[in-house]
Amino acid sequence: MTKTDLIKSVMDKVRFKNSKRDRQRFLFPEFDYKPLTKQRASTLVDATFEIIKKKLENGEQVLISRFGKFKVKFKWARKGRNPKTGEQIILDSRRTVNFQASKKLKERLNP
Repeated sequence: MTKTDLIKSVMDKVRFKNSKRDRQRFLFPEFDYKPLTKQRASTLVDATFEIIKKKLENGEQVLISRFGKFKVKFKWARKGRNPKTGEQIILDSRRTVNFQASKKLKERLNP
């Protein structure tokens, strides 16, 4: 799923309730909601990703209920080798992002 697919999905699923109600809206409640614009959906998706990135940069966990948890894991420097040449090298220490799926997500993936 690409970012564009995610934006389209948000546009399809998220609706705003109209502030004014005219007579036809009482007969047809589905007209009581207006769709999300592509620009607004894009802004929401970008803002969500930015919040997740900032929390992970600070070393915090990000928990999304019924989806999973993103964690930052530290890896120490270690010895390695270049598979092409066989030359021994030192791999620097670094931080990586790990994802742990929630129990509900695992149940949906493996019914």
